[in-house]
Amino acid sequence: MPASVIEVRNLRVVRGRREVLHDLSFDVFRGSVTGLIGPSGCGKTTLMRAIVGVQLVGGGTISVLGHLAGNRALRRSVGYSTQDAAVYADLTVAENLRYFAALLRAPRPDVDRVIGELGLTDARGQLVSDLSGGQLHRASLAVALLGKPELLVLDEPTVGLDPALRQELWELFRGLAGRGLTLVVSSHVMDEAARCDRLLLMRDGHILADDTPAGLRAATGTPDLDEAFLRLVSARPATRA
Repeated sequence: MPASVIEVRNLRVVRGRREVLHDLSFDVFRGSVTGLIGPSGCGKTTLMRAIVGVQLVGGGTISVLGHLAGNRALRRSVGYSTQDAAVYADLTVAENLRYFAALLRAPRPDVDRVIGELGLTDARGQLVSDLSGGQLHRASLAVALLGKPELLVLDEPTVGLDPALRQELWELFRGLAGRGLTLVVSSHVMDEAARCDRLLLMRDGHILADDTPAGLRAATGTPDLDEAFLRLVSARPATRA
């Protein structure tokens, strides 16, 4: 079995008086694409923030690449792309990447590397405000790839994109995993679940299932992942997150 890149044990997150993540435990393995799948508000973003170390936790532990989540040693090893674009609209693609590369102390050639990897060569001199939706998503992802991270945490990276652009990004994700990167990708679109190696299906701050797409289909007795999720939901009464 591949080595664990992320180990989460009995994780709890409390906001105000409300517990939003309930005793989560799971592993993410090297070179895999793990999907956090569930409806908006189920806790996906909170869990991702905890993994990258920017979310206060109420209990449990998160180990990332052998360090506690948020450890400074992980600064160049973990790339994080939020739902909102992480680039400045009044700068060009190249200017944004040079700026973030300087913050990360990434090697100077990294800017050209990620521009090439993400197909942004023709757009490198364009202002971010002039980019298409697909180019904007690629530019944000390029920031996360600076410094050659071992782990990429991508929060709803395909939201709002048309099917063709979603397909392009998922081909890119699979290529990155094929080079040994580990990806955690969140989505509320069930048809993206089939593209993942492993799925964490979430609802109300709980993990309903931790399995491969094939294993999930077999366990629920249906070839349709949407139906599989609905069967898991119906088998577990709703709880307040």
